[in-house]
Amino acid sequence: MDEQLTINTLRMLSVEAIEKAKSGHPGICLGAAPIGYALFAKQLKHNPKDPGFFDRDRFVLSAGHGSALLYSLLHVFGYGLTKEDLMRFRQHTSKTPGHPEYGVTAGVEVSTGPLGQGIANAVGFALAEKILAQKFNKPDCELINHYTYALCGDGCMMEGIENEAASFAGTQKLGKLIVLYDSNHITIEGSTDLAFTEDVGKRHEALGWQVIKVNNGEDVDAISAAITLAKDEKDKPSLIIVNTTIGYGSPLAGTSKCHGAPLGADNVKSLRAALSYKTPAFEVPPQVTAHIAELAPEFAKYQSDWNKIVKAYKNKYPEEYEEFLAWRKGAIDFDELDSIYEKPEKPEATRVSSSRILNAIAEKYQFIVGGSADLASSNMVEIKNGGDVSATENGRNIHFGIREHAMGAICNGMYLHGGLLPFCATFTVFSDYMKAAVRMSALMNIPVVYILSHDSIGVGEDGPTHQPIEQLAMLRTIPGIKIFRPADATETAVAYESAWTGKSPTAIITSRQNLPQLTCTSTDALYGGYIVANSEKETPDVILIATGSELSLALEAKNALLKDNIDARVVSMPCMELFDIQTAKYKESVLPSSVRARVAIEAGRSTNWYKYVGLDGEYCCIDSFGMSAPANVMFEICGFNTDNVVKLAKKTIRTCSKSEAYFGNRDTDGE
Repeated sequence: MDEQLTINTLRMLSVEAIEKAKSGHPGICLGAAPIGYALFAKQLKHNPKDPGFFDRDRFVLSAGHGSALLYSLLHVFGYGLTKEDLMRFRQHTSKTPGHPEYGVTAGVEVSTGPLGQGIANAVGFALAEKILAQKFNKPDCELINHYTYALCGDGCMMEGIENEAASFAGTQKLGKLIVLYDSNHITIEGSTDLAFTEDVGKRHEALGWQVIKVNNGEDVDAISAAITLAKDEKDKPSLIIVNTTIGYGSPLAGTSKCHGAPLGADNVKSLRAALSYKTPAFEVPPQVTAHIAELAPEFAKYQSDWNKIVKAYKNKYPEEYEEFLAWRKGAIDFDELDSIYEKPEKPEATRVSSSRILNAIAEKYQFIVGGSADLASSNMVEIKNGGDVSATENGRNIHFGIREHAMGAICNGMYLHGGLLPFCATFTVFSDYMKAAVRMSALMNIPVVYILSHDSIGVGEDGPTHQPIEQLAMLRTIPGIKIFRPADATETAVAYESAWTGKSPTAIITSRQNLPQLTCTSTDALYGGYIVANSEKETPDVILIATGSELSLALEAKNALLKDNIDARVVSMPCMELFDIQTAKYKESVLPSSVRARVAIEAGRSTNWYKYVGLDGEYCCIDSFGMSAPANVMFEICGFNTDNVVKLAKKTIRTCSKSEAYFGNRDTDGE
């Protein structure tokens, strides 16, 4: 009786929150409430009084539109979410946003929203648990031993990322990953038969999963038994398909009308009658409070039992315990990594520089793990002597396969699990495939590192399909991410230092072709933009601003301009995002407003450069797709040569001279 009342309480709290907000998705909350209860009450290793204890089970609501159900669970089970929080569902600054958000609500492990992302995040959580368990567990002391659960719906199963992630999880044999599939056969447009008739179970069996079916989504004991059965399978992830009724108990049950809109006052009244629920809105019946109180000692015991394991582990294996603490902290001291700033004697592609620097850091800090979307030898991200992460091997190199979309989201989950610093890599042009995951890294403000090689038309003969043109601009439009395009080994080292001492994601964009090692580059690249070659004049005639492979071109153009008595300042701008947050005084010292003659030089779209060159500036950029040709031919055809940069510099000087002649040197503070 108490169980059913608790389930109905979860339903009503969710519906009431949605009704008050006049916004939300009641259907999944009504249909999946028994799944949520079975997990939180009977199976999940958690302690609501300390939601962050390390060896807890992780729960990911991949079907993030069902957030009201999660908030109701957190409220009822004692995570500190109040009645008032539920009443402010979907309101500004509330702890109950429309989709779960990491860092906003205790008990929310990851921000989910775009369907399918959460399942891939859950794969990352499970992979991190496996790596840490293999590293630290002892035969007589299992320091790491927990499960990862995800709740998803039909929409998650339709997204391509779910198949990518599920395929990877099956290959890795992630036996501690359990996905609960709320199969209600309804989406916004109606029956799933309109667009989705595959056998999801057979697909997952083919991908190496155990598949368990629960025919009655109201049968809590059957759901709990299915989870127990899933836990017994050690070598396969498990998919539990639970047949539910969307909008259960309401007059709109079984229809798309209750998927993404409030039920309405009359339907809520009918729901109350159908559930025989008489407790006032937003209140929890005393029987439910008492029922949860009976479960609370077991929740606390999960943590106290782990604390005993930690104590025993610390006594028996003190060195390993200290290492475990260091892994959890995940801090890198770049003062101890002077070697990464040493310049090679010969020209070197920044992907090669990146490989050398990454390995120097990873050799000292073993908690760095990562890999590529089947391009490790091209991206040059293999951790030497690191071994592979596989179903049978405990290494550090993750072979994500050709699955960029899932790769990014898996890395998000790995970082959020704690204990690891993940990176992933692919060609810059393929960053499109994982843009959604990169965006989620930025939204959550987590320092996942994206290493993107083959940064420009320098890809050459592979042609326009593989030559990134707009990708730099696309990545720069994402709020909260740092995009580094280093010019040589020094700036590449700075990119890594910035990435792993900051709290936001970073994309390091590296070249395929060899680049000269420039004596003028320095750790001032940490400011995002800095002067690498100044003019002898107090006010330069023109400013040349460049990134990556084009910085050496800007320096060549400066020397050529001197022959015509034009004295240029050259500015390296490896990271716009860092430069933009510097003080106004610093930015003015690098790009003085009095110098309007400016040229931006970058082998990508000109889109992001307007804020630096203004109305009178010029661009040596690419605003059309490339073509199939050797890299040197491509750069020449696209105007990346000294003569063209000199021509553009002279053009902007003439333009600015005419503007000054027309407007005069007005005091901008006056008029």
